[in-house]
Amino acid sequence: MQIELCCPAKINLLLAVTGRRGDGFHDLISLVAPLEFGDTLRLSRSPNNRGIRLRTEGIELSEGADNLAWRAAEGFFDRFGIEEGLDIEIVKRIPIGAGLGGGSSDAAGVLRGLSALFGIDDGKALLELAAGLGSDCPLFLNGKPLIMRGRGEELEPLGGPCRQSLVGTSVALFKPSFGISTVWAYKALAAKRSCYASADDVENVLDRWRNGDLPLPDLLENSFDSVVGAKYPGIPLLLERISDDTGCRGLMSGSGSACFALGSSHEYGRIKEIVRECWGEQAFFQETTITDIGLTEYPSISS
Repeated sequence: MQIELCCPAKINLLLAVTGRRGDGFHDLISLVAPLEFGDTLRLSRSPNNRGIRLRTEGIELSEGADNLAWRAAEGFFDRFGIEEGLDIEIVKRIPIGAGLGGGSSDAAGVLRGLSALFGIDDGKALLELAAGLGSDCPLFLNGKPLIMRGRGEELEPLGGPCRQSLVGTSVALFKPSFGISTVWAYKALAAKRSCYASADDVENVLDRWRNGDLPLPDLLENSFDSVVGAKYPGIPLLLERISDDTGCRGLMSGSGSACFALGSSHEYGRIKEIVRECWGEQAFFQETTITDIGLTEYPSISS
């Protein structure tokens, strides 16, 4: 039996890092939205074999135990005492080192897919496994826009009107030819403590947006802007150029290097021209929309 899933990319419409925790990680508040654009994941049971076999295509990645999707499958099998072979195939479209959550989405997709494949309904266990894999993994279990807090394990669903207002929003994604290390970005932020956001201020801004008092483009904010912009000035300069030329508000997603712009889709041709002009023909560009795949109904899974 084979299961195929869509593993969406995500964007951080708001990413506020509020401080460093005693365990060395950081607390954050983020409004996160999954996208229609993403990777394709296929899982196949192999009852007569043992072990995990992983194959990737599209973007060169490790196909061994250091791949997050492999680790997700291994953790799932250990948790539920499964001794069976598994074939994993990932068609990679989400750029790596981009802040779009590609690796985390694939790992969460493995957990979701294995849950369906083996008929295991244990949301708490899946959340624990996802949190152990990385801060972004839990949000992909839900597959819907939400607010993420703590290390990323505290997930707050959006109310109906806010959720519906995001779904279908047009998004232009673009990324330079280089990636940015998340580890480096957090270290740079920790070294410049003045970049930490006030949790109270961020929550007030979120409340204003949820109450309809703040337009979505005015909500866009990323704590990594200053440290990343200082090292890679081409990123803020491009976003400023896009805003000046098209009126579309843009932001870097996660710790970068991918960015996005919101606005009328008829402006995206011009945005693509600007991206190519500033970052070269090798720059990544993709038009997509915010989506809401959900978890409980498995609408993105086919067998």
